[in-house]
This record gives sequence, C-alpha cells and structure tokens, in this order.
Amino acid sequence: MEYVQIANSDEKSKICERILKLLPEWFGVPESVESYIREVCDMPFLAAVNGGDAIAFLALKEHSEHTAEVHVMGIMPKYHRQGMGSTLVKEAENLCRKAGRSFLTVKTLDKSRQDESYLRTLAFYRAMGFLPLQVLEGYWDENNPCLMLAKWVT
Repeated sequence: MEYVQIANSDEKSKICERILKLLPEWFGVPESVESYIREVCDMPFLAAVNGGDAIAFLALKEHSEHTAEVHVMGIMPKYHRQGMGSTLVKEAENLCRKAGRSFLTVKTLDKSRQDESYLRTLAFYRAMGFLPLQVLEGYWDENNPCLMLAKWVT
C-alpha cells in the first residue's frame, strides 16, 4: 500500500466517482456526488493505492492560510477499518503543517440525527483528535444537522 498525492484533475474525478458510488450510506444524493466529483479537481488530493488502483482518497479544501478542511474522503467498503482513513487524515495534517496551516476541519452529520453510518464517521473523527465546534443549523437542510469539528495540527 502506498499513499500518494494525485495532481491530474481527470484522475481525481475518476477516483472520487468510482469510490463514492460504492458508498451510498454516506453519499446517496446524486447531486452531492456530482458536486464532489467536480470540486475535487482543484483540491490537494491524496490516494491510497494498492496494486496500481486507488482504493481510498481524501480531498483537502484550503480555506485560508490558517485552515484547511477534509472536504470529502472515501474508502472502498472492503477496505474499511484497516487504517487507511487514519493514514489519509495524518497525511492531510502533514500537508497542512508544510503549508503553515494551524487547523484542519471537517463537517459531518451531528449525532442528534441518529444515523448509524454517520455515528461511525463521527466516532472516527473524534478518535483522530477532532473536537466539535458547533452545529451549523440549516447548512445542509433541516433534517441533516451539520457538525463542524476541528483539530489543531501544528
């Protein structure tokens, strides 16, 4: 397994599309998936590659000189719980440090909406050291309360 940075926009989009379509529990809204596929083209993009094939990825949205965000991350289902998500987040933290950024943020579904998949996602980010900052009411919609988390990476 190797972790690499991908520069080619078309390759980023193809990896994102292929993996997100395998994750309907998290990415079941086609319009959102299409947005991610377009948006990752212009973002720093990390991939876990096994035998020449990308099996996981993380796209990093740079907000300011101080902050970047885990914009979207996906791991093929058969590779869940094997440490790839943790390694991708650590690699994103390293990119933030190299760029002089102090904070890495992420948005996910708040626990007030009892969704098993997203409760696992929240537990993952908490285990990675992210702390909840606030619920952004109405950010996505009234049925999907958005929780913003952050981690100091310097």
